Amino acid sequence: VQLQASGGGSVQPGGSLRLSCAASTSRFILNSMGWYRQAPGKQREMVAVATSAGTTNYADSVKGRFTISRDNAKNTVYLQMNSLKPEDTAVYYCKVVAAGIYISWGQGTQLTVSS
Repeated sequence: VQLQASGGGSVQPGGSLRLSCAASTSRFILNSMGWYRQAPGKQREMVAVATSAGTTNYADSVKGRFTISRDNAKNTVYLQMNSLKPEDTAVYYCKVVAAGIYISWGQGTQLTVSS
């Protein structure tokens, strides 16, 4: 499964941005689609995940500010990010688990939150 992420960029604190990640597959069920991020000098961490069952999970640091959603017809996952903070600055990666066993990572998209 190949992933194509887009939507990163630079934004001021308090601003909003939406990330998109499209998965190129029509063969497999995408069990989960999610977003992770890695800031300089830090480990990659989960931001938000949405499962095919309709459940979602968020990191505590983004709850109430970020919203993950899926368009299953398009095999696309979105991350709406509001009230952005400088500490949200990171490279954001989408991750997909397909057929319960195949794990794919997107190429990463940079988000910079700075005044």
